[in-house]
Amino acid sequence: MRNKIAVLSAVLSAFMGLSAFADEPLRVANFQVDATPPLGSPLCNGNVTPVMKIVSPLTARGIVLLGSDEPIVLCAFDWVGIGNGSYEQFRKAIAEAVGTTPDRVAVHTLHQHDAPGSDFATEKLLAEHGLGQQFSNPDFDAEVMDRVASAAKLALKQSQPVTHVGLGSGKVEKVASNRRILGPDGRVVLQRQSSGGRNPAAREAPEGTIDPLVRMVSFWNEDKPLAVLTYYATHPQSYYGRGDVNWDFVGMAREMRENALPGLPHIHFDGAGGNVAAGKYNDGSREKRPLLAGRLADGMKLAWESQKKSPISASDIQWSTVRVALPVRATLVEDELLAKVRNENKPKKDRLRAGRDLTFVRRMNNGHRIPLSCLKLGTARILHMPGELFVEYQLAAQKMRPNDFVAMAAYGDYGPGYIGTEIAYGQGGYETGRVSRVAPKVERVLMDAMEQLLEVQQ
Repeated sequence: MRNKIAVLSAVLSAFMGLSAFADEPLRVANFQVDATPPLGSPLCNGNVTPVMKIVSPLTARGIVLLGSDEPIVLCAFDWVGIGNGSYEQFRKAIAEAVGTTPDRVAVHTLHQHDAPGSDFATEKLLAEHGLGQQFSNPDFDAEVMDRVASAAKLALKQSQPVTHVGLGSGKVEKVASNRRILGPDGRVVLQRQSSGGRNPAAREAPEGTIDPLVRMVSFWNEDKPLAVLTYYATHPQSYYGRGDVNWDFVGMAREMRENALPGLPHIHFDGAGGNVAAGKYNDGSREKRPLLAGRLADGMKLAWESQKKSPISASDIQWSTVRVALPVRATLVEDELLAKVRNENKPKKDRLRAGRDLTFVRRMNNGHRIPLSCLKLGTARILHMPGELFVEYQLAAQKMRPNDFVAMAAYGDYGPGYIGTEIAYGQGGYETGRVSRVAPKVERVLMDAMEQLLEVQQ
């Protein structure tokens, strides 16, 4: 009898302990560090003039969510991309610092072009063929990685309880437009790039397929706002390529909102904007940058004002991950790419691109799987996706849960480059016609993964 009582007591104690753990309040911690490259560093993975001067500092910023499971980290960099080896190592360093696993760390970039990119694996490959530090500044990248990890760890000591989450959205007027203008035969007849407004035909063509809404998630301790996350799908360039490091119009819009709400950290994420840019409304002039920033900030303000708050606890938070093998484009052949990297007679940009292609091909051929993840906040879902994803993926995700709030952060693992829809690969154009590293069947792979993450009933 005494043994039965002891067992019952132990079970009851364990149940009470689990209940207390489950009732533990959700907490959030904010962190931010400087991520501005030094003079002379490559920008945009060696595709533009290196750093000549600093127009605005670059940042890496994010939050740590602390609940009834291991910590979750969401982090956004003012960089062009973090891919392959760097994507793995950055997440691992942050995870170790805050006491979680890399699968529970989401690292994204805003994809500004007057900003550095990081890929330790590609940098190592290129250095072996006389192209070291032409693609990136690996010592600086490692320094920033350590800086972010330390800041995230330190932030845990200042975490604050979260009682409510706010969800809102606002329409952004005259910023986004689709880059791919199709002709009567269904093929791309005009590529409307970021400053396409200089071309009358690009300026006058319809906006095309976009997501006009900026979505917002906010965390509150009763009536005190603690952090704001925003999501909007577009390339962020107004003009670039002159060696002037800056965070472009998306960073300016974020700063405007922080100035309007002093002391409230804002973390912005680029959505699925691979085939979206400001080209219809931007002619590349200096005057357009603050104009575009103001329009995006207006949309962020609408999202803030429209938000609806609801109670939330640690038990309302869930994190799920799916790892996928992305199909490699048939035109990317390992031996041919290595020959291009080795060929000193080829232009440097061609060799740099071949190195990036080769790194990704080798990783996929060796069985590497890229993680996609979903953060569940009550009824809200936030998807974390790789590459320069086409906006159709974001719109499809929202249709999968039409009655819920669904946001998307793309530009996670930058290794795949552009990720189009299956039909887009037969339409031509820059993204799928020339530079995407994945094959058309990538759409089915990602759609299946999104359905799994969003728990779509078949």
